[in-house]
Amino acid sequence: MKFRIGVIGATGFIGAPYRAQIRNAKDDAEIVALCARRRGPLKEAARQDGAAFVTTDWREVVEHPDVNLVMVLTPDALHYEAVMACAENRKHLICDKPIGANTAEAYEMWAAYRRSGLGHFVPFWTRYLAVFQRVRRIVASGTLGEIKAVVCRWQNPRPESMPFTWRDDAALSSSGSIGDLGSHAYDTFRWLTGLEAERVIAHAGVMTPPKPDLGEPNLEEALTWSRSHARSDSPNMKPASAFDYAGISVQLTGGAVGYVMPSHAQYIRKGLAPEMELHGEAASLGVDRWTGRLVLARPERDPETLEIVPEREPGNDFIQFAFPGVRQRAQGTGADHPGLDDGWRAQLFTDAAALSAKRGEWVEIAEIQRDLD
Repeated sequence: MKFRIGVIGATGFIGAPYRAQIRNAKDDAEIVALCARRRGPLKEAARQDGAAFVTTDWREVVEHPDVNLVMVLTPDALHYEAVMACAENRKHLICDKPIGANTAEAYEMWAAYRRSGLGHFVPFWTRYLAVFQRVRRIVASGTLGEIKAVVCRWQNPRPESMPFTWRDDAALSSSGSIGDLGSHAYDTFRWLTGLEAERVIAHAGVMTPPKPDLGEPNLEEALTWSRSHARSDSPNMKPASAFDYAGISVQLTGGAVGYVMPSHAQYIRKGLAPEMELHGEAASLGVDRWTGRLVLARPERDPETLEIVPEREPGNDFIQFAFPGVRQRAQGTGADHPGLDDGWRAQLFTDAAALSAKRGEWVEIAEIQRDLD
């Protein structure tokens, strides 16, 4: 099956590089239709892709008769309606994460695709990093024994002069850094270990000062502006309303415990400690995503470098992972490729964490699930 793709959110920070990979996957796919909110970038995108159809109305992409796969790459709060329309119009789907504005939306989206015979893929790309592929094999081998504790630090500091974007707006972003980065952290360690969250307690907030207000730049435009400007270069400032850091303690299945720290705050910098720690009955493993270094610690012995995992050779993520994932999901297989079910599971965790941060108390995952009944 060759995919004839419609892209909603075609010219944003994610849409542009995704489209570039698809242009280099000619045996698998072609871009048929594009949708974005601004005509200028949309026209240039159509020229690059050779797409004959462009629109500012996402419905026209979903209903286009030549499109059989839709990519939904818009702000979190705008996913639900488009995804449900994709299911109704029998379109395969690639949907960015967090897949919905909340767990209820995520569950309905998954339910719409569950037995539809349609393929779906959620780009939790971290699963495909060579270092985490190696970690999964180590966990499966029993080297660590039964996992008793997990620590995740998912830190992606934004520049000091970064302008305000939709990701800073709680009305558009599903729980801010909790949803954006916490979903990656949760999907990664549940995929590695098979553990699921049972309850969480979290604190979260906005650490970053008010940001330059330039209107509605996408993330790439905001990053470009920040490289040549200081915060003081903008006469208008806008405070963020979406969380930009969180600390989340987790009780996991089987009596295991965890701690997750997602952050976009400029003051919390990456690279000072291993991004993930897995502590088992027999041994512990530290994982540095940036260097590929794996450190093994056994009882009564000093920690030692187990190996340094080289990055995989650069390749086309859509040819290698996304398109096979969609095809296999359409066939009822391919559970190792992340789909809407994994998006829903991650959203149970991030919604519970966001609710806990607001309440200041433990939140049971079962409570979030009961709200779906």
